[in-house]
Amino acid sequence: MIGQTQADSHPPFPGRSSDVPLVPARMVNEYVYCPRLAYLEWVQGEFAHNEYTVDGQIKHGRVDQKQGRLPEPEEQVEHIHARSVDLASDQLGVIARIDLVEGAEDHVHPVDYKRGKRPHVAQGAYLPERVQLCIQGLLLREHGYRCDAGILYFVASKERVRVPFDPDLVQTTLQAIQGLREAANSGKIPPPLENSPKCSKCSLIGICLPDELRFLRGNEPDLQPRPIFPAMDSALPLYVQSPASYVRKEGERLVVQENNETVAEARLGDVSQVVLFGAAGMSTPALHECFRREIPVTYLSYGGWFLGHSVGTGHRNVETRTHQYRTSFDSEKCLQLARGWIAAKIANCRTLLRRNWRVEKDDSSPPAELMALMKADTRAAAGATSLESLLGVEGAAASRYFQHFGRMLKAEEDARMTFDFHKRNRRPPRDPVNALLSFAYAMLVREWTMALSAVGLDPYRGFYHQPRYGRPALALDMMEPFRPLIADSTVITAINNGEIQPKDFIHAAGSCALAPSGRKKFIVGFERRLAHEITHPVFKYKVSYRRVLEVQARLLVRYLAGEISYYPNFVTR
Repeated sequence: MIGQTQADSHPPFPGRSSDVPLVPARMVNEYVYCPRLAYLEWVQGEFAHNEYTVDGQIKHGRVDQKQGRLPEPEEQVEHIHARSVDLASDQLGVIARIDLVEGAEDHVHPVDYKRGKRPHVAQGAYLPERVQLCIQGLLLREHGYRCDAGILYFVASKERVRVPFDPDLVQTTLQAIQGLREAANSGKIPPPLENSPKCSKCSLIGICLPDELRFLRGNEPDLQPRPIFPAMDSALPLYVQSPASYVRKEGERLVVQENNETVAEARLGDVSQVVLFGAAGMSTPALHECFRREIPVTYLSYGGWFLGHSVGTGHRNVETRTHQYRTSFDSEKCLQLARGWIAAKIANCRTLLRRNWRVEKDDSSPPAELMALMKADTRAAAGATSLESLLGVEGAAASRYFQHFGRMLKAEEDARMTFDFHKRNRRPPRDPVNALLSFAYAMLVREWTMALSAVGLDPYRGFYHQPRYGRPALALDMMEPFRPLIADSTVITAINNGEIQPKDFIHAAGSCALAPSGRKKFIVGFERRLAHEITHPVFKYKVSYRRVLEVQARLLVRYLAGEISYYPNFVTR
């Protein structure tokens, strides 16, 4: 009988050595459901929550608590009821945590809890769930128990479905284990599902980008990518500016104190990152909790220069960084990426000038000659034959852009309230507009560094900006098209709307910097810009600028992995 089949009836798992990890049963479930999902989670270490995964965690709360003991088969216990049982098998090459094991003496069956309702299908449940349950049954057999069937318990409908472990299911399960192992060893991520209703409910849709990849491959020009909704869109950075401030953890909150008095607090669930300026500090328990929740902590100088960040153990996706490092030594691909970034930057600068040009007498729009020259700069950047020539094109275009930057700023009747801008200067900036631009670029570098780290890329290994100690070269690469769209736009809005006043600056020794009051006002404007929703120029769905940074970072990952033939830059019209 099948229920009496012992472990020695299964051949040893092929191709597995002692240093290769066991395959989790849940990952085999994912592989049968969607091979790409299993690869993303098990091989690349990706994961994201959505309403379904959180609900599943809640409904698994009881069975995840160990209770009872799984006796040895020879003990012949009359009643077996053991929760959260961990079993593994080197011979099968799998490991599993069984929600519940029930039975008597040496005859048992696993019970696997599922959050939803029982599906009304011919075999009582879908194949991925039956395969996962069958793995649990095979593990129990491996450990000497008789096990000829398992139970799927559907929490929402409170129904049990018996799943017999017949030869066909056992064979399908063993093939699935082998298939996942081979996919993992291949080093090549499986393609996304096509036109599948599974994708819309998958928590990794924003990582997988199935519609976007199919669209960019050009095989389906009429495809309309489905909008992506971030799991925690409401979470925002917590900025701490005062040098006397100290961040502590109290329960589920981060509390900011000055001189032992609470001045602010935020729920940990509402915090996307913690930003500390100057001498502001943070307790070790608060830092550990941020690591546990994967909340990055970033450190800026008192003047706003990005110094570094802490992200716990970091992203586990070694495969992505391998693709990145390999591509960084390919001069042709580096040039291809760099041309796209700089051409997109110049095009976006041209658009910003056209949209924000201030009327003076009969001059109601940018001169046609200027627009033609910047359009020519865009074409020259796209056709550059070397990084050196591209640097020259970028420099000429930047000079032209900043020569006319002041025409986007509102002129006040009171000369004391007017922000004059003649040319770009930095290190240190010598006037209020340049101080705002420098601070905005530092903020944008920080955002890109966080976004790149979050998707598994090394922000310090770039393709256009050359590696230099302490310089996040890839963050500087990726931010090029977004300098005008996010940083420059925030500066223009803050000045023209009167949010920033000349009194919000400190002048000393020929330099200019934002005062604490001005920095606070500008941070509000910068965050507002990141939260602003626009229509993605490629995929045509509504998305915030903050979310755009992640989408573009993940598209770069897909390009580096060879899933798409080019990296689509973000260019507005």
